[in-house]
Amino acid sequence: MNWIKSTLSAAVGTQEPIYGPEAIQSVAQQTAETPYTVMTKDHLKWKAYQYTNVETQTFYIMSDNGDLVFVQIIYSNIAGIHTTAHFNTKIFNKNGSDGEQIWFTDGLSNFMFDEHMLSFGADNLTLTLNEEGDSYHLKSTVNPGCLVDLKFTRKAPGFVVGKDGTSYFGTDPANPWGSMSHAFWARCAVEGSITTKDKTYDLAGRGVFIPALQGMKPHHAASRWNFINFQTPTYSAIMMEYTTPPSYGSTKVNVGAILKDDEIIYAGTTNAVTHTASEPDATSDWPQPTSIKWEWTGKTAAGEEVSAIVDGPLGTRLDRIDVMGEVPGFIKAIAGSVAGARPYIFQFSPKDKLSLNLKIGDKEVSEEGFMFSESTFIS
Repeated sequence: MNWIKSTLSAAVGTQEPIYGPEAIQSVAQQTAETPYTVMTKDHLKWKAYQYTNVETQTFYIMSDNGDLVFVQIIYSNIAGIHTTAHFNTKIFNKNGSDGEQIWFTDGLSNFMFDEHMLSFGADNLTLTLNEEGDSYHLKSTVNPGCLVDLKFTRKAPGFVVGKDGTSYFGTDPANPWGSMSHAFWARCAVEGSITTKDKTYDLAGRGVFIPALQGMKPHHAASRWNFINFQTPTYSAIMMEYTTPPSYGSTKVNVGAILKDDEIIYAGTTNAVTHTASEPDATSDWPQPTSIKWEWTGKTAAGEEVSAIVDGPLGTRLDRIDVMGEVPGFIKAIAGSVAGARPYIFQFSPKDKLSLNLKIGDKEVSEEGFMFSESTFIS
């Protein structure tokens, strides 16, 4: 009966029943035995499942010139009967007011994967992984107003938290009906540019690459999201946290890591996000955060205690995205019409640098860096 209810809700967008927290097998359960796993090329393969899911490969860029950009390929399947692919590019105007962004979203035609499911192509777009599995080259002329030519090269090991980076949903752990997974290249060197009708952006700098898969309807998997990408000259701090809807016990799943130069200091699930101050947003009716504290706690591979904090005001909001109003139609089809689903994304990157305060064993360091963060409210 649970399977029938889940299938019905996935197909037509109805509200899910209350299964309870035991119906999610969080990736945190894997970390007692395996805190994290270093990625191989196999982890980078597109899955292209034949059921409702959204698969993304997202590249975040913090250029040496101060530009903040992300580019993203989205591959989606609706109920196993309709597949689509989109290419998104967003260039943030950090010196402008809220909403002054350059945003492109374009449907892709004749999209396909290579025989190894490692590279992706479509009309006027290629995403190619090199033979070594440590560098992507992305070229797009899909939109004449946004010409993309970027190279991402991994500088520290990629990782998934736990054994496979995946949380599973369903009342029978042996036969889950949904999943959520993330993988991370948290320290990358970026080369290349994006050319719009007004300007060519030299995007040499730092980057983060995150392949992710939501193997179920997004609003069934999560009601809240928090994400931080924090980069200093020496360190990278990454955290992704989502909270399930009451259907799965409002369970928090948090994955994160601290990296230094070419090594992983810590990766795991014992992290926390706290909105230390917020204010009502009149447009969305959500409590927009104005200050957030991010905390990482764990151990190095050698067993030393690790703790890290990024804490401070978020500054002027970069953007507020009404997801249902702006995303492509296929996402709306996946989301369905569910009472209480009102997805908004709040994006931030403070003009004033914040600090990563890190303690490893008895050693304490503090280093300023640039932050990009998102807080998402769904239902």
